[in-house]
Amino acid sequence: MASTSTVRWPRVLTPSHMVQLIKQQKNPLSALHLFNAATLLYPSSVYSHTSSVYSAIIDSLSSSPTATHHLPSLLRRMSLSSSPARDASFSRAILSLSRSGHHHLSLSLLRLLPSSNCPRWPLSLHAALKSLLARDEFLTAHRLLDKMPHRTPLTLPSLNLLMDSLCRIDRPDLALQIFAEIGHHCCYPDRDSYRILMRGLCNAGMLNDAIHLLYSMLWRVSQKGCEADVTVYRTLLESLCRDGRVRDAEEVLGKVLLKGLRSPGRRRAFRKPDLEGLDAEEMRRRISEALVVGGVRSLKSYAAMVVDLYGEGRIYDADKMFDEMVGKGFQPTVPMYEAKVEGLCREGKVGDATRVVEVEMKERGCVPRVRTYELVMEAFCKEGKSRRAVEWLERMERQVGCVARKETFEILVDGLLMEGLFSEAASVLERMARRKYWPGEEMYSRVIEGLCTVGRRYEALLWLEEMASQGKVPGVRIWRLLVPSVCLDHDQAEIISCLDHITDEWVENPNSIAE
Repeated sequence: MASTSTVRWPRVLTPSHMVQLIKQQKNPLSALHLFNAATLLYPSSVYSHTSSVYSAIIDSLSSSPTATHHLPSLLRRMSLSSSPARDASFSRAILSLSRSGHHHLSLSLLRLLPSSNCPRWPLSLHAALKSLLARDEFLTAHRLLDKMPHRTPLTLPSLNLLMDSLCRIDRPDLALQIFAEIGHHCCYPDRDSYRILMRGLCNAGMLNDAIHLLYSMLWRVSQKGCEADVTVYRTLLESLCRDGRVRDAEEVLGKVLLKGLRSPGRRRAFRKPDLEGLDAEEMRRRISEALVVGGVRSLKSYAAMVVDLYGEGRIYDADKMFDEMVGKGFQPTVPMYEAKVEGLCREGKVGDATRVVEVEMKERGCVPRVRTYELVMEAFCKEGKSRRAVEWLERMERQVGCVARKETFEILVDGLLMEGLFSEAASVLERMARRKYWPGEEMYSRVIEGLCTVGRRYEALLWLEEMASQGKVPGVRIWRLLVPSVCLDHDQAEIISCLDHITDEWVENPNSIAE
């Protein structure tokens, strides 16, 4: 662990300098040590921690599951400081504690907020609700909202999250009650609100309520055309057709096209689409075409429908609408191409996905993003072609403005490890470390275990040392695998020296040593 004597402290310490010192530490506990030492080395009249410094140390501690137990005490100190606490800092801490299994500590942080110096906390409340609802703890979430003070800010994302969770457990009737109360929270329902509730009502067979919901939505789009709302309409129309209510589907589609999607000058020549006598697949195709082509054409409406179709695996219908959109003069966007690439990769057509990136996007002047390359790399890894994925990493980094992220390297390392290419996985992990991206304990352990199995024990020992420098501890399995193999190839003095060095890295963190 870094000591204060090894750090070059400036004569005058500023918050920005302190933030840089924290970010330079690989070990979160070293960063916490410097954070605590700063207030001892400098008088309060010269330096005090600001909200940006607290945010930096919270990010550092949140990156390691073994260091998250320091977050509650740190946030209590932040809530008593003179500078206002940031809601984003509390929300990140709540999510980190939940991911590491400290659920009771995350809830205690939320209960601390009303008496803290944080003026508003919608992000923190959303993080706590997301954690509880992900574990289906609806009663706990209900009690939490009941006990919070009346000025608790319930935002639209939190309300949408509650509705989505209730629809997942087939309780759209309760989701309807929340939808009716959105206005009481000074919010306005957005497209996600209607989409979540429409899908929940249709899945539960409450089609009459879904029809009423759609009619209440029509007035919002009567002046501007449908744009991306076509996906909400399509959910109801296809559900009516599956239920055998074709006449109702025709009636609803006619009203949607006439009221919501048609410009006033074209209403006189309007004819209601006929769905009677068609099979299920043809009805779905006719509905999709009518919603986009029969209404006011726009890039948003095409994009919403194309992305939805690719997401459902309907590649043929999506390609047909995609080509029609291009023929009408609309320029495809990067998210549309990413949806196409993801859909093709999901169907196992990685070759077609690569042609989309290499040929189609280039011909239409559309520049791929990092996420575009990650989709292709992930598909190659799933097919057992991780070396091809590494080649795509090289291609991506040659493109100006495309910089590999931590998630990019993790996709490649995981794919190489799955194929048993441990040496190449270690090489990618080394490139990742040079970028200051630190993987988790599990990935380090897998690389060390793989290097031991192929006889590269010295390199495995170096990664163990790097792991220790970051305050991460391998499991008992790694120790059992590594120590006997090292003992066979090294003398006793060298082994003791190496283990003493690794132990010194953890001496300041005895609670994290594996039992």
